[in-house]
Amino acid sequence: MKKLFALGLLLGAALAAAPLRLATTTSVNDSGLLEAVLPGFTRETGIAVQVIAVGTGQALAIAGRGDADAVLVHAPDLEARFLREGKGVAHACIAYNHFVIAGPAADPARVGAAADALDAMRRIYAAGATFVSRGDNSGTYHRERALWRAAGLDPTGRPWYLESGSGMGATLTLAAEKRAYTLTDLGTFLFMQDKVDLAALFDRPDPRMLNQYGYMVVNPERFPGANREAAYRLRAYLLRGDVQRAIGAYLKDRFGRSLFTPLYGRCKVEVSP
Repeated sequence: MKKLFALGLLLGAALAAAPLRLATTTSVNDSGLLEAVLPGFTRETGIAVQVIAVGTGQALAIAGRGDADAVLVHAPDLEARFLREGKGVAHACIAYNHFVIAGPAADPARVGAAADALDAMRRIYAAGATFVSRGDNSGTYHRERALWRAAGLDPTGRPWYLESGSGMGATLTLAAEKRAYTLTDLGTFLFMQDKVDLAALFDRPDPRMLNQYGYMVVNPERFPGANREAAYRLRAYLLRGDVQRAIGAYLKDRFGRSLFTPLYGRCKVEVSP
């Protein structure tokens, strides 16, 4: 009986310590935000978080196979489809920032003088200026392609249009090496600006550049093996007032502005099935 009791305690401890698999966009990882926020969750709950940092499209594909317990991504249309397909539940908006067009300080395409984001894209296209795309089905890539379409342009196949096939940090590094333009989220750009020779050339309010981050629990009814309890506990933690304030304050003293603005669960862009 004592052996069975001891075995039960060990089994309970193992279950309590089951890690949470979080499939997420590279931007919240490359910006250092997750490294700043997640350790507190682990200290409080004893639940380790295994971060799978890939593009949003790939993160949703991983979760859509049941190989993750939760997702944190930034593509509202793809998030809505994930919910509609019954793969995700309990969507919550965590934070937002905006996209920035970065490039060489010399700015040969005069992006800095653009009236708006679409004008900036047209200037790059007209100048035939080197542009590095993520090319990885990420949320940033989807936004970039949407900007080209809205501007009435398609750079595919142009000799100056390059694809990195990599995360945001690697793409910024390549853009700097090529003295090229690229679309980046504000958080990763600020975090890396001392490491890459790029300037934020279009960095001002434009509704087309809004970048919203949403969290979803992988549907436990669809994927019974998902760590439902841990996924819901992380959701509650990320939405908690003190954690939301910490997200808003992350590196603000260093850069004089917020890398991420907390949303307290209230979406700026509605995400519904």
